[in-house]
This record gives sequence, structure tokens and C-alpha cells, in this order.
Amino acid sequence: MMREIAGVPVPRLNSVYVAGEWVPATGPAYEIVSPSTEETVAEVVLPSVTEADAALTAATDSKWGRLPVEQRAEICARFCASLEARFPDLGTVWAAEAGMPVRYSATLHKYGAAGAWNSALASAADALRDDHRSSLLGDVVVRREPAGVVVAILAYNGPVVTMATKVVPALLAGCPVVVKAAPESQLIMRLVAESAAAAGFPAGALSILCGDVEVARQLTADPRADLVSLTGGRVAAQEIIEATRGRFARTHLELGGKSPALILDDAPLDRVLKSLVPGATGGGGQVCAALSRVLISRRRHDELIDRLRTAWQGLRIGDPFDRETAIGPLVNPAALRRTEGFVDRARAAGGEVVAGGRRPEGFAAGHYYEPTLITGVARDADLAQNEVFGPVTVVQTYDDLADGLRLANDTSFGLAASVYTADRALAAEAASAIAAGSVAINTFGPAVSAPFGGVKGSGWGRESGPEGIQEFTELKQIVFGPGV
Repeated sequence: MMREIAGVPVPRLNSVYVAGEWVPATGPAYEIVSPSTEETVAEVVLPSVTEADAALTAATDSKWGRLPVEQRAEICARFCASLEARFPDLGTVWAAEAGMPVRYSATLHKYGAAGAWNSALASAADALRDDHRSSLLGDVVVRREPAGVVVAILAYNGPVVTMATKVVPALLAGCPVVVKAAPESQLIMRLVAESAAAAGFPAGALSILCGDVEVARQLTADPRADLVSLTGGRVAAQEIIEATRGRFARTHLELGGKSPALILDDAPLDRVLKSLVPGATGGGGQVCAALSRVLISRRRHDELIDRLRTAWQGLRIGDPFDRETAIGPLVNPAALRRTEGFVDRARAAGGEVVAGGRRPEGFAAGHYYEPTLITGVARDADLAQNEVFGPVTVVQTYDDLADGLRLANDTSFGLAASVYTADRALAAEAASAIAAGSVAINTFGPAVSAPFGGVKGSGWGRESGPEGIQEFTELKQIVFGPGV
């Protein structure tokens, strides 16, 4: 009998979507364990390096890049429409296997995923159009051609959005794509694969594997992978760089951040909190662009702390299937231990826990941790410098604007930032001075219709917008000399 999760049918997952067909998975058995109940949700068979090899073979032989961009866009549009029709189911299974609240997924998928792929679909033809120039040698056509076979590695914390910002643009550019999603994304990526199958991608255009690290290593080391695009951590990025550098394969790396929210003295705090709270705590802090550092002048620190304490303590922790839940569990025990470790070290170093800082009462099971607010840590403290990927926010103080900007840039990361002020000129000055791929003014980002990515230790390459499609292309100049 087919099992159901909140009304969503879940088959025994022993097949994998490779190059447009369902084939038997030949990897190890894997249990999907609920982060909220710690009970087994489903049993699956993981794909192995055998399926990875088959996916790369089919991608290499694919004629996808030869189709006109209009035809590629038509197929991708069917894929995206199918996904959009399944948003409620996608949110349900994501809550079951990753603990993400359904309220969060509904917002993220509607505005993040749908916004990104609608933008990509609308801009693909223009982004890939030939550019005509003149030269002393003759007329020049500058053409964008597909970069080749793409291996796209996705994290558990937003697979549908990453499909929209990474995979759909690569497909529109004409690149066959092999997706390697996280083992924690089995159920949600099964639904994504079903939508791909319904869209009718031709053979080899798209494969979706939720495999372990050995599958990722096989894919990235294979010389048939022309471009590897990772959303993940620095350790994985270093492995990819080592695996690809010998063959000069291109890489895109989106590696997380320690994003500041710089609050200037003229910013009204009631207005600040409307976007700062979701920007810092959405997804339980398991978001690459989370505003995990709040920067405030010394004179306004106490005023802000009082308001933040009230906001953080008002966040509802609970069952991710409950539409009132704001904070669900962390994805697995390792994520919980990592979060606890950061808070314990901050306390030991003299940090003051203003809110949270422990597992919540009343939860006999689940990887839950209270949304936590800490102040009084040193600028070089572990918590101030490194990504927690959990519901922990640090408040730091600065002396003046110049000091605030130094503090904003005082990490090895450079992914996102927010600036809060009523002065547009001051906002523009601060945005220019902050080293980050995205700076939002009086809100939090990024905008999914514009290119987004990191600087410094947050990686390189851009996703979203027309530029996100162009990232998956190679430029070629064609010079027409005399006689043609």
C-alpha cells in the first residue's frame, strides 16, 4: 500500500530520474527520518555512481543545446507550471523530511522560486540573442553558446528555489543538466523529477539524483562535466576546485555568508523589525543569505535589544505542518549539535544570551532549538565570523558610520547585507562600501530577477536574472571578412 504524508502519496523510492527515464537505483538503502518527530518517514534506495555515469553519458549525447531557445523555453515553462501546481505538496514533503515550516515554504516558493523562473523564462531570448558589432576586420557577431554539460549540486535548504535560480537558467542556456541534490531532499526532489518527466524533456537534457557524497565526487571529477555549479559549503567547494582544476572546468560556487544588517541611527526601529525578523530567522536560520549579524550604534544598542528580545521570544516554535509555526526543527542531529556548539562557545567567551539559547521545553523529540539572540561577543569571535546555519543571531555595536562599515566587512564572507536608514544618499554610500553580492535597503534580499552571488569567501559566479542564464554560456566571436 502506498504511504501518505499529510495526504501526499509517497511511493517506495527505489528508482531515479535519469535522462528522461525512471531507472532502478543501485545505491545503498536510506531512511528518511523526520526532524520533528525523529521517526522514519519513508525508505529509499539511493542512486549510485552507476546512475551518475549513465546521466553524464546521456547528457553528453543530448541534442538539447541544438533546440531553438524558444523550444527550450516552452519545455521549461511546462516544467515550471507543473511545479507551481504542486507547491502545496512540495511544501508538505519538505516539512516532513527537512523540517521547514509550510508557512515558510509557501512564501519562499511563491515569491522565490516562481519569481526566479518567471524572470528567466521572460528574459531567455534576449539574454541569448546575438550581438552585432563592427571591427577593422569586418562585421562581428558575438554569440552565446551553451557551456556544455552542467553538474548542479543543491543543498537541502531550498532545492526548489535553487532549481529556479540555477537549473532552469542552465537549461534555457542550452546546457544538459545533471542535478545532484542532498540526501535530505529525497521526497521533494522526487516530486520535482515527476514534474520534469511530465514536461517532456528530451533524452539527456535533465537528470535528478539525490545521492551521497560519492555520487557528487564522481560527477565533479568526470571530464564530461564542463561546468560544476555548487550551492553549499566551503569544504565541498574546495573538493570541487581540486577535482576540476586539472581540466580547467568552469565552476560556480555559492558558499553561504555571515550577512550583516547595518542599522543607522536615523532608522525607525519599528519599521526595521518588519523585515529584519524574517530576514534573520526565516527557515530557522538555515538560509545562506540570513541576516545573522545585526549591527547597531552603541547609543541605540539597549533600545534595539529590548525590541529584538520581544520579537524573538514571540516566534512560534513547533510542528512544521502547522501553518502558524515560524521556527521548525533543524534538519538533523549534526545541525543541532553545531548550533549548540556555537552558543556554548559564545557563552564561555562572555557573550550574553538575550533570548533563546537552549532546546525548547515541551518537545520530547525533534531537533528543535530556540531562536537565539546573543550580544557582547568580540568582533573576532567564532559566532561573529562563521556561519552557524541555525537560528542564532548576534548583535554587535559600532561607534560611527565608518566603524559600522568596517564591522559589516569584517568577515571572510560577502554574500548579502541589509542597510536600514531614511537617507537615500547615505544608503547608496553604505551599499557601495559593503563587500557583498547583494545589498538591500530597508528590506532583505536578494531579488530573484537580478544577478545574485558572492564575493570573497562566499564564492563566485551569479545566478538569476538574464546574467544568470549567460553564466552558463561561452562567448564566441564570428568575424565576417571581405566577400561574405
